[in-house]
Amino acid sequence: MTTTATQHRTERHVSHPAFRADEQLAGHLQQVLVDLNDLALQGKQAHWNAVGPNFRDLHLQLDEIVDAAREFTDAVAERMRALYVVPDGTSARTAAQSSLPAFPRGEVVTGDVIDAIVASIYAVTGTVREVHDAVDAADPTTADLLHTILERLEQLAWLTDAERRVPEASVPEALLA
Repeated sequence: MTTTATQHRTERHVSHPAFRADEQLAGHLQQVLVDLNDLALQGKQAHWNAVGPNFRDLHLQLDEIVDAAREFTDAVAERMRALYVVPDGTSARTAAQSSLPAFPRGEVVTGDVIDAIVASIYAVTGTVREVHDAVDAADPTTADLLHTILERLEQLAWLTDAERRVPEASVPEALLA
């Protein structure tokens, strides 16, 4: 058995993909991966430490956000591998590269959890929108994945943020660049 494993490592294998990501596309996908990974981590942190009004509903909604972030993290990483890019989803890389705002430590009142997690969701969608055109120009198939991510995360942000909205008094403001 050891001989077979050793033999396999010494054999040369050549693939001939029709398309392979360049450095820019790889970097864009890596940033999306890191931000999605951080969103999943922040969602669980929020899930464990939210307290206050409407806790149970928010607790369940956070699971939905985490599930989506994890699913998209896997989809992006697998797309990267399909394009011959090695994804780095390590905690060190995520901590060093994430563009999400830091999530508060300790117990956090539900309203503040909503504001923080929605800001983080919008940070991810901001990254996706920022890289979208370059990704689309390089590989429209990968851009389709970004469309799916945007559609779902923006829906989750809206559903979560609605808890804090005031009829006829809540106005969306542009994100600072």
